[in-house]
Order: sequence, then structure tokens, then C-alpha cells
Amino acid sequence: MNLTVISRGGARYDVTSGTHTLVTDQPIKDGGGDAGMSPVELFVGSLGSCVAYFVGRYCARHQIPCEGFTVDVEWSYAEQPHRVGAVELRVNLPSVVTPEQREKLLKVAHGCTVHQSLVVPSKVEVNLVSRKL
Repeated sequence: MNLTVISRGGARYDVTSGTHTLVTDQPIKDGGGDAGMSPVELFVGSLGSCVAYFVGRYCARHQIPCEGFTVDVEWSYAEQPHRVGAVELRVNLPSVVTPEQREKLLKVAHGCTVHQSLVVPSKVEVNLVSRKL
């Protein structure tokens, strides 16, 4: 699997995967043009949307009404190194669930692919390819 990130000048980058393209940028106060989410917002949004997908599928399989549900995500930074240090997700379902359903929904949410990729860190390798002089 792969995707490509293309510099569009300044702090703007287009992220392309197959036929889909997302724009990332920085807020104006940080020197960007605010043309899209920052990479950190995209990272946290990826976690939130993954949890939403897993919860939505579970609800559909178990006939738990969830149309229009939301996932609110709050995060804070940590230092040494600078990174996202804490993330809190709040799944807001429009229906009442039993304690047993609640327990299962939380287990499903924790099992989403992005969450598991954070809990069990992935190997990340950065290589540099440049033109020869």
C-alpha cells in the first residue's frame, strides 16, 4: 500500500492515495495558508474516523440505531520529543445502550486499526533520495 505527498509551496502538501487527495497546511499564524487540516489534525482525525467506522459497523451488525452519531476528539501535546501526548475520544450515540453493549462498543473502538497502530508502535523508516550532483 502506498500514497504520495506532494509539496504545493509554503506549508501546503497534497496527500494522494489512489483517486483521493487531501490537502494539509498550517494555520496562517504558523506560516501556512490554512488551506486544509494540519498534519496533526489529520493524524488525530484519522484516529477519530477509524473509531467511528468500527463503532458504526458494530452498531449496524447489532441493530443499534446510530445514524448521525459523532466522535469528538480532544488532544494535547507532550514534549521531549514534541508529539501528540494524549488523545481523548467521546463517542456520542443517539440511542440508549445496555451496559453489555457499552462494554462491547468500547472494545470495538479500542480495536480499530489506527488505535492498534498507536498501541503497538509501527516500524517507521525514513529514507532520503536526492538527485546526484
